[in-house]
Amino acid sequence: MHFITFSRTLGSQGTVIAKRVADAMGYAFNDTAAIDRAAGAMGFSSSVEELDGKTPSFFQRYFSHEPEINLDRLNSVVLDMAKQGDAVFVGRGAQVLLKSFHCALHVRVNASMERRIRNLVARGYTETAAQKAINRSDHERSAFVRFAFGVNWDDPSLYDAVLSTEKLGVDLAVDTILTMARSSEIKACSADAMIELAKLALRSRAEAAIIEAGLSTGKLTAVFVSAPDQGVVQLTGVVRDRETRDLAEVVVKNVEGVAAVENRITVIPESVGAV
Repeated sequence: MHFITFSRTLGSQGTVIAKRVADAMGYAFNDTAAIDRAAGAMGFSSSVEELDGKTPSFFQRYFSHEPEINLDRLNSVVLDMAKQGDAVFVGRGAQVLLKSFHCALHVRVNASMERRIRNLVARGYTETAAQKAINRSDHERSAFVRFAFGVNWDDPSLYDAVLSTEKLGVDLAVDTILTMARSSEIKACSADAMIELAKLALRSRAEAAIIEAGLSTGKLTAVFVSAPDQGVVQLTGVVRDRETRDLAEVVVKNVEGVAAVENRITVIPESVGAV
């Protein structure tokens, strides 16, 4: 089992290249539309639509937990899709989410501003509209990756290959990526890697549920989530009373995929915390 992630700039033809690679490899093509459909099937449509590859506003980030909830849900969708098997992912930060998996090949596709404008003009844009669309897209995608993962979108160290379609045509770019993807140096995912994907997806869903319930931070409240094993969620941290401790466990038990909860939350009564 393998994954190929694509990060691309608007007008670079990166999406076209990604689709042709997916078809040639017989892989699932997980672009924005496919990820949105999967989010809908999991009941997370509104969360994913709210992000839509854009960074939340200042007020959303500092006065609401909604961005964190939405991001955890988006990440769980991508990780769950990765569990399904061989796939190409386009955007949504998959190059960072799957960075630690040796069975993933990470590709970035770019081109000069002039080339990108020409490509968009060929699709019906005016030059002015193309320039504005490119600038807006670059800003939104870069800001989203920085918000979501704390990294620079165009950092070459995130990728195994950075291709420019300034000189490389689509055909040559596709052939180059296929050669890499079929190389014996790109190992298949181990059973352990697939288990880790499942655990990461479960942790993201459970973490979103805890944040949404208002249990992640607060007065004498800080609940942390981990997934030490498949289907198992471990809760740690502190809360002010047993009722809150029990509530955290109930919240997580209702998360899809949770088979057991290890509740290791410490209760510190408010009277103690005030001393």
